[in-house]
Amino acid sequence: MKVTPSAIPDVLLLEPTVFGDPRGFFVESFNARAFREATGVDVTFVQDNHSRSARGVLRGLHYQLHHPQGKLVRVAHGRVVDVAVDLRRSSPTFGRWVAHELSGDNFTQMWIPPGFAHGFVVLSETADVLYKATDYYAPQDEHCLAWDDPAIGVDWRLPDTGSQQPLLSQKDRAGLPLARAMHYE
Repeated sequence: MKVTPSAIPDVLLLEPTVFGDPRGFFVESFNARAFREATGVDVTFVQDNHSRSARGVLRGLHYQLHHPQGKLVRVAHGRVVDVAVDLRRSSPTFGRWVAHELSGDNFTQMWIPPGFAHGFVVLSETADVLYKATDYYAPQDEHCLAWDDPAIGVDWRLPDTGSQQPLLSQKDRAGLPLARAMHYE
C-alpha cells in the first residue's frame, strides 16, 4: 500500500496494491495491520456505510462534534470528488480543505481523521461510496457545514447537469458557514 499525505498532512491518500489479470482484479480494501504500519494510525472501525448517488449529488459537509468520526473513504463504482475540511480550531490548517478524485478505477482511498467535516460530489452517472467510521452515527450530534461557504472556497469541480447547483438534501441546504459553525478545539 502506498500512502501519500495530502496538502493537510493528517488527511492521507492510500493506494492499495491491485492484482489484475484477464479475469478481472483482486484488491485488499482494508487490512488493520497493514493500515497501522503504513499510516502510523491505530484505529478501530465500528461502522461501515454505503451510499449510491446520481451525477451532481453533493453530500456534505457533515461532521459529529461530540462523537467525531474518522473515515476511510473509497469508491467501488463511479467517480467522486471527496472533500475534507479541517474544523480543529487548534490546527494550523483550521478552515482549509483538501479534495481528491476517488473512483472505482483508481482504487484510491482517503483517510479523514476525526475533527474534519466530510463531503463528496458525484461526477459519474452514479457512484457507490463506501466508508468505514471510527464512531457510530449519532443523528442528534450531526452538524453540517455549508458546502458553498466562500470563506472556505471548496472547488467541487461540479459536473455539468444543466443546473448551476448540485442536488442537495434539505439538511445540506441548511449547512452553516464556518464563522457560525461549531468547531473542535
